[in-house]
Amino acid sequence: MLRPLALFSLLLLDGGCAMLASAPDLSQRQARVEAPDTWRQSAPPAGDEAGPKDLAQWWRRLNDPQLNTLIERGLDGALDVRAARIRLRQARLSRDVTAAGWWPGLNFSTGANRSPGNGSVTRTNYNAGFDASWEPDIFGGVRHAVEGAERDLAAQAARLDDVRVTLAAEIARNYVEYRAYQERLHIARKNTASQEETLAITRWRADAGLVTELDVEQASTALEQTRASIPTLENALTASRHRLDVLLGLAPGSLHAELEAARPLPDAPEAIAVGIPTEALRRRPDMRAAEQTLLAETARVRERVAARYPNLRLSGSFGWQDASFAALGNSSTIVRSLAASLAVTLFDGGRIQNQIDIQDAVQEQALVSYEQTLLTALEDVENALSSYAAGRQREINRIRAAQSSRNAAEIASQMYQSGLADFQKVLDTQRSLLSSEDSLVTAKSDILISIIQLYKALGGGWEAAPEASPETTSGQSPS
Repeated sequence: MLRPLALFSLLLLDGGCAMLASAPDLSQRQARVEAPDTWRQSAPPAGDEAGPKDLAQWWRRLNDPQLNTLIERGLDGALDVRAARIRLRQARLSRDVTAAGWWPGLNFSTGANRSPGNGSVTRTNYNAGFDASWEPDIFGGVRHAVEGAERDLAAQAARLDDVRVTLAAEIARNYVEYRAYQERLHIARKNTASQEETLAITRWRADAGLVTELDVEQASTALEQTRASIPTLENALTASRHRLDVLLGLAPGSLHAELEAARPLPDAPEAIAVGIPTEALRRRPDMRAAEQTLLAETARVRERVAARYPNLRLSGSFGWQDASFAALGNSSTIVRSLAASLAVTLFDGGRIQNQIDIQDAVQEQALVSYEQTLLTALEDVENALSSYAAGRQREINRIRAAQSSRNAAEIASQMYQSGLADFQKVLDTQRSLLSSEDSLVTAKSDILISIIQLYKALGGGWEAAPEASPETTSGQSPS
């Protein structure tokens, strides 16, 4: 008799030790990476656009109505946005499933059973009633599970915003590249026409005996080299347009008629509200998603810890039972019961503790991921600021170079026709003109792309919506 009692005491002691085992001290964990007070790279002038609305629709500052239309269409129906919305809906439903654990369960059942009575008589019993059960959330297991699900929902809402940020930037970037290819094609074709005129003049001078056939061959070579660049630019133009089609969720070629007419590059704004690092990081959706994921995994650690403690289950039933179906519902046929049970895990071979340790490791991974996201965000903004500053200076230099090349080409052509310069100077100045004009368009597109990247790095491209607000992602426990 003493041995079973001793065994029971050991099991009870083991279960008590399991409940009292130390839980992870989550209050001591915090990110080791902090946002600096200022940016290391020089920021452009801020102007007066510092409101969230300006960042939410930053592309409007590029003053291109067609770009505005394309981005708005993309944000409304692109496949990436649709997929992110579906994931958000799934997270919301998962949160609702988890929150259902707060409430009692109520079931209704009815049936009949037949059993042999005295002799050959068979007795039939009919029953109908309700069964209810409820586990009060005494130690917060359900509360922390719901908190984790709510944080998952908030993280998924932030990821939807991140998809919008990326999509708006990609559409704008490809649109700028498309318009740049159009301008570069125009320059190549314009130079082709100019070189055709030069070749005609050279042939006329050769027929007149003023120059040799060498000048003719050199002019022909320069012309064919310029012509050879046109198919490459045309192919790049087509690929850029097809990329825009796909970004908007359209079949390649759908935007051909809409984009075929040549348009100048969008305007590059002089003022950009960069703000301070903490503001930019707070706005970036990927930072919010990483933070909410970290909070979700932290809540799940507490959920696992709550599994150590006893759980109380209340159950009851109310119904009717009688030998006649018609009699069900009378007060004389009422059957009811009420029960309560208390359960505690005494021994599980360390299962609960291991689950806590596993979730603790998951929470630490989420913390590291948060730190990595923060560093990446700082890197994105610093690189974009550096690219913007370098691009502005490069654009100024190439504007000057293009103007000088135009002047030199015109002077060389006039001197050649007057017999004051050899043909090699004409070829050199024409090549320089083509290169400088092409480089100027590239510089202008580069500065626009750096501005787009800066807006993306600052988290521009989304605005608060009901589906992403904290008020809509928080469940309520029964009072």
